[in-house]
Amino acid sequence: MSDEERPDVGSKKQDDQRISWQAQKSAATRKLIIEATLQCFVELGYGRTTTMRIAKAAGLSRGAMLHHFPSKIDIVKAAVEELHTKRLKAFRKSVLRAPPAGKGRIHVAVQAYWRHVRHPTFVAFFELSVAARTDPDLEAILKPVQAAFDEEWYRTAVEEFPEWQSDSKALDLALDVSRYLLEGMAIKFLTHEETEREHHVLEFLEEQLRVLRPGPIPR
Repeated sequence: MSDEERPDVGSKKQDDQRISWQAQKSAATRKLIIEATLQCFVELGYGRTTTMRIAKAAGLSRGAMLHHFPSKIDIVKAAVEELHTKRLKAFRKSVLRAPPAGKGRIHVAVQAYWRHVRHPTFVAFFELSVAARTDPDLEAILKPVQAAFDEEWYRTAVEEFPEWQSDSKALDLALDVSRYLLEGMAIKFLTHEETEREHHVLEFLEEQLRVLRPGPIPR
């Protein structure tokens, strides 16, 4: 008698297939809820993002959503972890782009972080950062994730610009100036109309980074 003909074996295979299908369906639903949550953060802000609004954005009943995430803080935790993954993936992809003709790696790095802070994932993170100031539970979720992003961002900078390792103070200053300037500009454009002036600021930043860069100044 073959395995297929044995009732116990056939039943086990059917059970395994059913469990696998249910696991895939559950994972897909969780991903849908997480994506809907991030969308709500961007469009509504953290304060107006409720479980009802998330369920509506995901096309689910509130009960079905709470089956996967028992509370809002559970959803937020999963969404923050996904947001962290998306931010790192997008930044790595941007920074590894080949420089345009006549441009160097500093130009690529500046443009990469500028694209990063203009992306909806940064808007979502900014919303969460502001809310975490007065929400201890959210702060506890967000703080280690941001620390992990900062560490990866620093590691990427060292890998892309190994010559800066000879002057750690210059590297720290270059990263701080870049971050504070670009993030500040991105936040400004959340409430103000964008103008051509941003390009002049980006060019000025590149020039200052070339001055800070140790050794020869490749362009």
